[in-house]
Amino acid sequence: MDAITNTAAIRPAQHQPLVSDPRQRIIVFLILLTGMFMATLDNQIVSTALPTIVGEFGELERFGWVGSAYLLASSAVMPIYGKLGDLFGRKYVMMAAILIFTVGSLTCGLAVSMNTLIAARVLQALGGGGIMVSIFSINADLFEPRERARYQSYASLVLMISGAIGPTLGGTMSDLFGWRSIFLVNLPIGIAVFIGLAILLPYKKPVRKPKIDYAGAALLAGAIASVVLWADSSELFGGLLAPKSLAVIAFGLVCLAGWIMVERRAPEPVVPLTLFSNTTVSLLLYISLISGAIGIGMSNYYALYLQSGLGMSPTVAGLFFIPLTGGIAIGSLSAGRIISRTGDYKIFSILSTATGLVTLTAVAFFGATVPLWTLVALLLVQGLGIGCGQQVPVLGVQNAARRSDTGAATSTVTLTRMGGASIGISIYGAILSAGVASHAVPIPGVEDIEKLTPAAASALPAAAQHTIAQIYLAACEPLFLTAAFISLTGLIAALCLKNIKLPVKHEGGD
Repeated sequence: MDAITNTAAIRPAQHQPLVSDPRQRIIVFLILLTGMFMATLDNQIVSTALPTIVGEFGELERFGWVGSAYLLASSAVMPIYGKLGDLFGRKYVMMAAILIFTVGSLTCGLAVSMNTLIAARVLQALGGGGIMVSIFSINADLFEPRERARYQSYASLVLMISGAIGPTLGGTMSDLFGWRSIFLVNLPIGIAVFIGLAILLPYKKPVRKPKIDYAGAALLAGAIASVVLWADSSELFGGLLAPKSLAVIAFGLVCLAGWIMVERRAPEPVVPLTLFSNTTVSLLLYISLISGAIGIGMSNYYALYLQSGLGMSPTVAGLFFIPLTGGIAIGSLSAGRIISRTGDYKIFSILSTATGLVTLTAVAFFGATVPLWTLVALLLVQGLGIGCGQQVPVLGVQNAARRSDTGAATSTVTLTRMGGASIGISIYGAILSAGVASHAVPIPGVEDIEKLTPAAASALPAAAQHTIAQIYLAACEPLFLTAAFISLTGLIAALCLKNIKLPVKHEGGD
């Protein structure tokens, strides 16, 4: 019998919301949306500024690490945050995440090299990983599953605002005030969210005695880090099968085996292995992995494609993110309302992965002469696809888990999404760097193409700009085809999902 049916039988009949007053519940939800705005704005605002950052610091091979390091570190701490929220209550865990993220943003703004920026992004991620996990976990405490689907669709409005503003704001602020300002903009938002949570979010003390699975968390982090490091091993160690690369794989396998052994015996496992006994949950987690690789992992490379491949300025490139992120919001709002009304979610996962397959394949074969309206239309369609599928893994897995494991289950979904983004960024970065190196030719007035900012490129003669664009377009073609293949595997998993409906009531219980 499916785990959803099994768990339903042992839950009480009524879910007790964390906040009983409907007005205060909405205020708390708005504060959470502000925290989500800060976290998503940070991911989006960096994308259009990255070519400028690379132009100042150089080291194109580390382009992806500005995003990948953030995603890797946030993925590593997500299971810990989820379990801490289950064991100690979510209020102070969320506040700690906000504080760490805000301090990390300040540190990013003070970076003096690519290495220090990457290190600062790791610090920022130690808080960012907890923000997204805690937000979704608190939403699970606030709302019933179908009601939750509707409110999580409202969160797409925040994604639309941050997504539409982020790339444009990142490009404009980089042009006007320098790239450091894109990190410093998080400071006032973080302070406001921290104060709001301290005053208005109730503290609910869990009934269970805290038992933190430190060993499980460390081993899981080691396994995840090994996957990401191996994906980057072409640049780090000279090849995917180099001796050091194979050593990374071996280390990851040891960590994975050790994690499974620890989780079987841990009284409070950081990720309950029972989640994986349900085929539906396993498929949803893989779909979440794919959604991270496509929906998050590709954003930085779209920015590079638009600026270095099509010759757009950071500000103009940022405008092209509006149809993408607007589509995400429209797709998520529409899907959220339909899921809330019908309880069906499988079809949206199929539509999401199929859309990614088609649009990424189309973009892969576009040249410098692509009509801009066609590119806008494809970005909008891809955004619609990403949006209509992004809630599916969270809602499905939360529904299958016991209420006492909601935080751990949510963190597992978020972990796979961010892990997929991190792995995707690493793979895309290796493909891009290899492509630029293989297609590079001498260009008059350009000593190192990797240290060429969009502003500097725009000042070059037309012939030189054309050569640079051709190099990047050729390098981006296999990158987009790889992303299309990843979408194809997600589509296969979506087609294998059981057509399970969300219940009208989420029977809470421990």
